[in-house]
Amino acid sequence: MSAERIRPELEDLNVIVSGQGGDGSLTVVNLLASVLRQNGMSVYTERDVLSRIKGGITAATLRAFTGERFTIGNNIDLLVAFDIAAVPKNLRQLNNNSIVLYDNSGGPLPDGALPPEVRAFGAPLSRQAVKTFRRDIYKNSISFGLIGRILGLPDETMRTSFTERFKRMGQQILRYNLDALEVGLGLADELGFTADQGLYRIQEIEAKPHMLITGNEAMAFGFLVAGGRFFAGYPITPSTDVMEWLIKWEPKFGGVVRQAEDELSAINMAIGAALTGTRTMVATCGPGLSLMQEGLGQLGMGEIPLVVVDAQRGGPSTGLPTKPEQSDLNLLVFGGHGDFPRIVLAPGTPEDCFYLTVDACNLAQRYQVPVFIASDQALSQNTATIDPIDLGRVTVDQGKRLDADDLAKLDTYKRYAFTEDGISPYTIPGTPNGMSLVTGNEHDEFGLVSAEPVNRQRMMDKRQQKMKTMLPELPRAGRYGDQDSKIGVIGIGMCFGVILEALDTLADRGIDVQYFQPRTLWPMLDETINFVNECEVVYVLDLNAGAQLAGLLLHEGADPDRIVNILHYDGTPIRSDAVVKFIAGDLAARDKVEEVA
Repeated sequence: MSAERIRPELEDLNVIVSGQGGDGSLTVVNLLASVLRQNGMSVYTERDVLSRIKGGITAATLRAFTGERFTIGNNIDLLVAFDIAAVPKNLRQLNNNSIVLYDNSGGPLPDGALPPEVRAFGAPLSRQAVKTFRRDIYKNSISFGLIGRILGLPDETMRTSFTERFKRMGQQILRYNLDALEVGLGLADELGFTADQGLYRIQEIEAKPHMLITGNEAMAFGFLVAGGRFFAGYPITPSTDVMEWLIKWEPKFGGVVRQAEDELSAINMAIGAALTGTRTMVATCGPGLSLMQEGLGQLGMGEIPLVVVDAQRGGPSTGLPTKPEQSDLNLLVFGGHGDFPRIVLAPGTPEDCFYLTVDACNLAQRYQVPVFIASDQALSQNTATIDPIDLGRVTVDQGKRLDADDLAKLDTYKRYAFTEDGISPYTIPGTPNGMSLVTGNEHDEFGLVSAEPVNRQRMMDKRQQKMKTMLPELPRAGRYGDQDSKIGVIGIGMCFGVILEALDTLADRGIDVQYFQPRTLWPMLDETINFVNECEVVYVLDLNAGAQLAGLLLHEGADPDRIVNILHYDGTPIRSDAVVKFIAGDLAARDKVEEVA
């Protein structure tokens, strides 16, 4: 067999590394991502972990490609299994061209464990790690030598990557890991994967400036750049990374991060900070958001600006703490008792996360309302390659804030003055002539408690007027695919990359579809409802059992006869082939395409 036939050049590579929790699967994937980025490829990584410190089969997955993707592919090219139990768990992602590299320290794979077409190679990773280094954990560095050889990575590139990764841990740790890499290269030689004879070749392209970042990191970065200087939170997966990033960076810019004892304390700390005029944010997920509801009502009554990140996970209750879902939408839009205005934004990529967080900070100040950012576990924690952030696009808008000179020109300062646009000019506590009262009760223009019916209705109307005033300034949707097509798809968050890839596959099969990505969920914009009502059929991808996104569309007047629900809520990330199969099948049933592709 010729070298060209056994070493195809990969332009789109999917690798999954799986084993027991604590085996270092994510470390291997991060190292591989670093090497492939040096080759000019873009990368996207995904984690599949359990809600425990150690143990249980976990996985880390990487996709490397020459274009732009924000999802893992439908099939895995290489499965690396540190534990034989990881093979059956990931079997559904393999195809006839897949390769399996497994640790055979405990023996070979059972007969029939893999389809006969799948090539499997065993190596004593754990045994060699214990024999050479007296520590099992070094099997991940040993495995990297085999992985690199299989993929055709130059040995020196791997050594350089290891040096950059481990040198900060000290010379001894660096030496052990470099030695472990050499052990792996030796095992590769024994299996026939020599330095010039792997199973694949990675395409080398000219590298360009880029960032590898998670959605959580991007939101934290956006908050900092937008002038955010106080963050309060309680560690809760998958939002904790926001706080961890800010703990490192906020103090360098005069900011403060407080880890509270619970979400009740976090939201109330945030309310106090926001009242001082400080740009403030909290980050949580479903259970924490439930605990924050009373505080969110205080924000509504007091007209206090705050940004709230909700990294959604599987619910209800503790649910699936480490799995992606989008089942908090109703809570974000309708949560809390009573009526008060709020904004709900929905990013789809880490880049979106950055810029929409900047928008959220400005909108919160401008309209004196809570602004929610609806993320999800995958968008929050998966890493993706994006273009460098353009700080020139960032502006800081304080809204109708009055200083001492402004107040001196007023006969009387009324914190909650009735205005045509519903937004009352305000000042921060301590400003001369700027005294006011903030209460959770209904109040008059000065903030004094009032149950007078006429005042009550006027105050409610004033606050609700903001929802109309803000409409022209809310972030608009992204539009992709064939915008002349009468077949549409709507999805948010992690669905962004999945839907874009599905559109490409459908187009290859002669089915033209357009994708509408709403970036403002609430208040719902006319463009969203118009999109639905102008299409013949719109597939709404909901990562929940209750069709919550579709329900919001129907609530705001979308034609129910045009909406078809695609529901996914088994705790796994949805893949593009599932979307393609559903849409193609439904269109075939409607006689809009000849047959299911």
